[in-house]
Amino acid sequence: MQNRIIPIASTPQDLRERKRRGPKGRRADPQALAEVRELLGAVSRQRDLLIEHLHRIQDRYGLLSAAHLAALAEEMRLPQTEVYEVASFYHHFDIVKEGEPAPQALTVRVCDGLSCEMAGARELLERLPALLGKEVRVLHAPCIGRCEQAPAAVVGQHPVPNATVEKVAAAVQAKAVRHQPEDYIGLAAYRAAGGYQLLNECVGGERDAESVIATMEASGLRGLGGAGFPAGRKWRIVRAEPAPRLMAVNIDEGEPGTFKDRVYLERDPHRFLEGMLIAAWAVGIDAIYIYLRDEYHGCRALLEQELVRLQADPPAQGLPRIELRRGAGAYICGEESAMIESIEGKRGMPRLRPPYVAQVGLFGRPTLEHNFETLYWVRDLVEKGPESFTSQGRHGRKGLRSFSVSGRVKQPGVKLAPAGITIQELIDEYCGGMLDGHRFYAYLPGGASGGILPASMNDIPLDFDTLQPYGCFIGSAAVMVLSDQDTAVGAARNMMRFFRDESCGQCTPCRAGTAKALALIDRPHWDQPLLAELSQVMRDASICGLGQAAPNPVDCVVKYFPNELK
Repeated sequence: MQNRIIPIASTPQDLRERKRRGPKGRRADPQALAEVRELLGAVSRQRDLLIEHLHRIQDRYGLLSAAHLAALAEEMRLPQTEVYEVASFYHHFDIVKEGEPAPQALTVRVCDGLSCEMAGARELLERLPALLGKEVRVLHAPCIGRCEQAPAAVVGQHPVPNATVEKVAAAVQAKAVRHQPEDYIGLAAYRAAGGYQLLNECVGGERDAESVIATMEASGLRGLGGAGFPAGRKWRIVRAEPAPRLMAVNIDEGEPGTFKDRVYLERDPHRFLEGMLIAAWAVGIDAIYIYLRDEYHGCRALLEQELVRLQADPPAQGLPRIELRRGAGAYICGEESAMIESIEGKRGMPRLRPPYVAQVGLFGRPTLEHNFETLYWVRDLVEKGPESFTSQGRHGRKGLRSFSVSGRVKQPGVKLAPAGITIQELIDEYCGGMLDGHRFYAYLPGGASGGILPASMNDIPLDFDTLQPYGCFIGSAAVMVLSDQDTAVGAARNMMRFFRDESCGQCTPCRAGTAKALALIDRPHWDQPLLAELSQVMRDASICGLGQAAPNPVDCVVKYFPNELK
């Protein structure tokens, strides 16, 4: 007869004792626990602040040790596996296990996005490790939102525009600290020019929510983060949902080639903040969460400073609570539901739909989710009327678009131009033409996921819904211009490497599909039937837009650049 293990019944006292001892797993080191408690101070230990607390630890110690992770888990009453899986999901957290060497005290990140690759990023990555020595860590980085300054690098938290080995070495030598934009319109200057007067009119009853929403609808303004959903309609949908309602603002512009939000934020932050508060008033929002990508360290310092000033001297009474949340290096968090997961302190994995975030969003509440630039234009539209927007445009299109232009043009940057402008008009009229010695060859109209078109198709109006017939889309209007010194095949390989590295891994079509597609296009001869089959599976079965749009560059090469595949 086999011996049987007879469980001893747990008494209520036993259960209380176990609960007091804390979560299962590694016991926290007393010193590490004391350090974490001292670091967090009186700040709340609520679950959704996990990523914020991970940042605090890494900012102080330069890494996340196993001891500090265990201590944080105990302090927040979370399972250690949950803390570890969140920390390991994001690129910017350096987890060091027991027995492993700590990373170098200083990290240099060199962007290897397409625009930076064309401008010489590979040479920087090859030369910098030997030049800077073993005390400095040099890493490849996905797009850091400075494509107009290509090649771009970041020393610690200090951006180095138009980077050379000499500039990077000088920044390392100078022990460059976080850069904060200085030449911008602060609160006093913004108010002196009439800022927040419109918000006062709204809160004070001189305007009503219905008329403001109707103005937004009449303007035809669509979401400028890439999806293009009509802004006024979104306000009306969320307003109809039961309170309390929340708002999530997306400033995680990680799409390669996109930098417009950063540029506008660095110039005129309160124009965005006033638009945000007007939207919150019109929809009846209780609290606002601003999600800012971690690469924008200077913008975070700027926003923190201006929010403190705004809250110390509010332009109106009864404003909603505003919280600034920090990303941690994950492209997928630009997707609205993945961003909401990250704000809640979780891994940034997209949610299945339905329900949609307008009904069940942040913390399970109806949520108004907006891109930064959409809110940036609210004040202008409401003050000047919808005609100020609809009267603009070319080739039968209406409105204005902020194009982030980079690549082989003389004057890259953010170009506010009529919706429907063609790529040729954009290059000639707004960018000073092509670089000397370069002939226009191809362009990406909507960043990494928007596809690639040849220069011969230079007369297509650039706007929502005009590029889909060609297998492309405008997205966030990130335009990257290639010359005869580049290839569409090379661009597709760069994009697919990015998608492979940035897939969250939740669904097999995207996780395995991006890796397989990259392996196939890295070969000298492409298996086009297999690529077509793989592309279809990724489009049909991926959970979110990353996997669905990742095949676009490859499909466009096959369709429009067959000579490169011979």
